[in-house]
Amino acid sequence: MGKRLFIAIKIIPDGVFMNHLLSLQQKLQGERIKWVEAQNIHITLKFLGDTNESKVSMLQHSLEGICTQFHSITFFLKDLGIFGSHYHPKVIWIGIEPFEEIKELMIAIHQSLEKVGFPVDRQNLVPHLTLGRIKELNNPTFFWKIFNQYKSISSKQISINDIVLYESILKKEGPLYINLTSCSLIQKRP
Repeated sequence: MGKRLFIAIKIIPDGVFMNHLLSLQQKLQGERIKWVEAQNIHITLKFLGDTNESKVSMLQHSLEGICTQFHSITFFLKDLGIFGSHYHPKVIWIGIEPFEEIKELMIAIHQSLEKVGFPVDRQNLVPHLTLGRIKELNNPTFFWKIFNQYKSISSKQISINDIVLYESILKKEGPLYINLTSCSLIQKRP
């Protein structure tokens, strides 16, 4: 039996950003949106899916190799976006500025894991942080009005020092993410 795995960086946004996000969630509570819980906020670097447990140590070894090539990364969460169309929005996300270092890290992970049997994702690598999945909109006009009011929210600077291999256990009340292993990026000198 496999485990549902993904590689990510855990994000702990600042209080002001979280207040804006909670305010957005409250204003859109009439819509059917599954918001990512605060303790689960992360940036997915590679979704692995159902993976045989025997591959966990190999994945750990690959990640440790990647961590020796990259320094810790700093960025801001900035500007809301939507995956899907204006008429059928599917995902609310927030961008990453600057995103180049995270994109380089994603590419390195994808290339490293391709060598050990994990195919490279077909879609473009767009570094982003998923905030919510839209199940259904009861009032699209109201949704877009509120979305546009919050579109330009941003965080304080975020510093990332670790890459984490997570197991995702899907539960009725929401996913449970278990840290299976993590490795530290090279620390930048102050």
